[in-house]
Amino acid sequence: MARDGDRDITPGVLRTRIADGRSPVVLDVRSHGEFAAGHVPGALHVPFWAILWRAGRLPASAADSVVVYCGHGPRARIARVLLHLRGFSRVSLLAGHMSGWRRAGLPEES
Repeated sequence: MARDGDRDITPGVLRTRIADGRSPVVLDVRSHGEFAAGHVPGALHVPFWAILWRAGRLPASAADSVVVYCGHGPRARIARVLLHLRGFSRVSLLAGHMSGWRRAGLPEES
């Protein structure tokens, strides 16, 4: 369930914010192998199933913007709900997730 502070962010907008040094905390909630094969530059890897107990170690306060993505969407939506349970109020999803990032031809780290 999305909250008022939640807005999806397009790959292009996120790429611009990263390039401008205005990046939100970006969480990749895919598996270790998927993350190692390529991820959004600067993304932190926290598998979706570990969000509840790792949320307190994120370099963000509950009021900061967080962008979550997975391969296609389901794991990211679960992670957003779990982050809400931990008090995070501004959790966006990357529109199109990693598959959308790749379709846009944007750079990846590995």
